[in-house]
Amino acid sequence: MWEQSIFTKVWEFGKDGAAMVKKHCKNGLMLCVFLLAMFFLGRSIGAIAYGLRMQREIKTQETAGTALENTEALLFAENWGLGFGTEGTQPTGTASAEELKEYNAYYVGDAEEKKIYLTFDCGYENGNSSAILDALKKHNAPATFFVVGHFLESAPEIVKRMVEDGHTVGNHTYHHYDMSKISDPAVFRKEMDDVRTLFQETTGTEMAMYYRPPQGKYSETNLQMAKDLGYATFFWSLAYVDWNVDAQPSHEEAFSKLTGRIHPGAVVLLHNTSKTNGEILDELLTKWEEMGYTFGKLEELVQ
Repeated sequence: MWEQSIFTKVWEFGKDGAAMVKKHCKNGLMLCVFLLAMFFLGRSIGAIAYGLRMQREIKTQETAGTALENTEALLFAENWGLGFGTEGTQPTGTASAEELKEYNAYYVGDAEEKKIYLTFDCGYENGNSSAILDALKKHNAPATFFVVGHFLESAPEIVKRMVEDGHTVGNHTYHHYDMSKISDPAVFRKEMDDVRTLFQETTGTEMAMYYRPPQGKYSETNLQMAKDLGYATFFWSLAYVDWNVDAQPSHEEAFSKLTGRIHPGAVVLLHNTSKTNGEILDELLTKWEEMGYTFGKLEELVQ
């Protein structure tokens, strides 16, 4: 270590100095003074070396602590999932409604009220959004569309229509990253702010402070970040595999899942890219209405 080399140099210097004094000075007092000076010089250098070494150790511990915090954030990452029980009853989620409320997050409404909250995740436009908007307008059903940066850039007229038709537009992040892997608040905030800015430039209005984690992947750290930024986070209590454009479900499969698992307070997740959704939504809304359901806005869930 470099500290040892310092002490070696001091010791060699001290020996040479002592020899020189003995050779040229017969007075033993001067030798004592010289040796005493070397003693205090050695102590001073030792104290400096020790202080520098402690600074390095503290910095190493701080770096290790930051790495541990980032690792812990990733270890507690979750994928949103549901467990269904008796038909017509609310499913359980990866986290309970009470646990989510701590982070201003929600996945289901009142279990005693036959109300449905329609939401759509919008990654890109492939020609189905207009049919979805037409069906919603026909039934006077409000919905929330969670959009990413690409959708805003490539389909501004669709976004403007969403606003004109009275729907809510929420934040699905700019790049649709797995946000559970992001532990830096500044990076998280930029993903959110870039969407808000582009939405305001596109529509001239402010985006609702609603957030949906891409792919349903989240961590408690992410939920807290969203809450700190003023967002309410929304998961869902009913969805089906409608996102694969190359393997779309049949109408029968879609009706079976979406009517068989509907329940009071359902937050329904659909994708605007689904050809099936565009084709069946009018009839699906009619079926739900015949079952006694009405349609609400997500703002009713926020407390």
